Amino acid sequence: MATQTIVILDFGSQYTQLIARRIREQNVFSVVLPCTAPLAEIKALQPLGLILSGGPSSVYDADAPAADPGLLELGVPILGICYGLQFIVHHLGGKVRPASKREYGHAEVTIEDGKTALFNGLPNKLAVWMSHGDEALELPAGFHRTAVSANALAGIANDERRIWAVQFHPEVHHTPQGPQILRKFVFNICRARGDWTPAHFIETTIAAIREKVGGGHVICGLSGGVDSSVAAVLVHRAIGSQLTCIFVNNGVLRKNEFATVQKNLREKLGLNIVAVDASERFLKKLAGVIDPETKRKRIGAEFIAVFDDEAKRIAKKSGGVDWLVQGTLYPDVIESSSVRGPSQTIKSHHNVGGLPLGMKLKLIEPLRDLFKDEVRRIGRDLHMPEEILSRQPFPGPGLAVRILGEVTPERVALLQEADEIVIDEIKAAGLYSKIWQSFAVLLPVMSVGVMGDQRTYAYTAAVRAVHSEDGMTADWAELPHEVLKRISSRIVNEVRGINRVVYDITSKPPGTIEWE
Repeated sequence: MATQTIVILDFGSQYTQLIARRIREQNVFSVVLPCTAPLAEIKALQPLGLILSGGPSSVYDADAPAADPGLLELGVPILGICYGLQFIVHHLGGKVRPASKREYGHAEVTIEDGKTALFNGLPNKLAVWMSHGDEALELPAGFHRTAVSANALAGIANDERRIWAVQFHPEVHHTPQGPQILRKFVFNICRARGDWTPAHFIETTIAAIREKVGGGHVICGLSGGVDSSVAAVLVHRAIGSQLTCIFVNNGVLRKNEFATVQKNLREKLGLNIVAVDASERFLKKLAGVIDPETKRKRIGAEFIAVFDDEAKRIAKKSGGVDWLVQGTLYPDVIESSSVRGPSQTIKSHHNVGGLPLGMKLKLIEPLRDLFKDEVRRIGRDLHMPEEILSRQPFPGPGLAVRILGEVTPERVALLQEADEIVIDEIKAAGLYSKIWQSFAVLLPVMSVGVMGDQRTYAYTAAVRAVHSEDGMTADWAELPHEVLKRISSRIVNEVRGINRVVYDITSKPPGTIEWE
């Protein structure tokens, strides 16, 4: 049975990915496309419905996102949110102008048409979250007002054309009835089955991999983290011995990770693994490099070069290698390129933005449409060990993006020791599984210290710990003072070359989780 899809068109809202998550929480698959996506691309997905996101632009501006108004004529149910409402009004003959009173934050909405499919059965008054500086002054023919706030129109509908829109944001938790509104759109209006479950994903993904690969041979780049491990197990379930996993020591792994990961993946997942110690190759490529993007792209390019070399060796035994498996996730794709409406590139990831144009292997990315928590659910349905699934995320470029400035063997060794202490103490405090990520960063800052009545001049380590759902946003974790005290004391006393420890209390946004 084909997967049912809700297509979300991104007009640049900071909440677009949250819409996707709210739909998926209903066991319905959703995909985000840029608002500039051609109609043919939208049609090819055979969507049950379209959701038009919010956005920072004004529909009447000359540089407003260049979405095709023809999407309003596709004949599928449409839900406009914030800017999406204004897009509908503007392109169907109504008028949108700057609001006399802008609305940002908490507001109360009064339902005027409680029989419309989007609001049927909801209370007459709704607490909502507003974020708009424009308002719809005149509605297109056939539309009527369904809700109002104290200052502006808050909802419209054209039941005959199956188009509904709200000026507020139902996807954020500040709108308590938001999940019910989205459920009404997805189930009552779009008639979704709600059968997109981990079991369904596994079944359809395995079938798709078998069909794509045929009798060919596949290599998988394993890091030992959740993403690549789940991707490898999925592909292994599909094609068995046609898969060879390659685990590369890129010189910037955590302490002892090259040995421990090999053991875990062989013994607990039963994967066929080729271990490659390419640390010297990578460190030579990183010598003298300061720029974070250059680090990421050089590591990405060298990964592919290593895979190419290993593929040639494996090909002699298997008759050829055509495919490369990567554990790319949705946040990787979103943050690596401006393909989601007018959003900006934040940073490239080695497995997305750093691939050389001449790469000889074709990609299999079975997790490309998933968020991290969804990947963990898939892994549990695959009966993978919890110790692998509960591992905190680790960046593809490894410690290279946690060493600010040049990456040298000496600085890598320093950070490995400091990072191990952070993880040890976080685990000892029973906090590891409660925190999204926790790690140490080596700063290119040296300061004076005193140890044993002697003057020291050594590096500074920053400790980072954050809470997050999927890595798209994050809040710094308020670690207990005693934990921070033990971390600081151990690093300064046990890691010769670091004499100062600081704690990062920056959330995302405005910062990122990693420092580079």
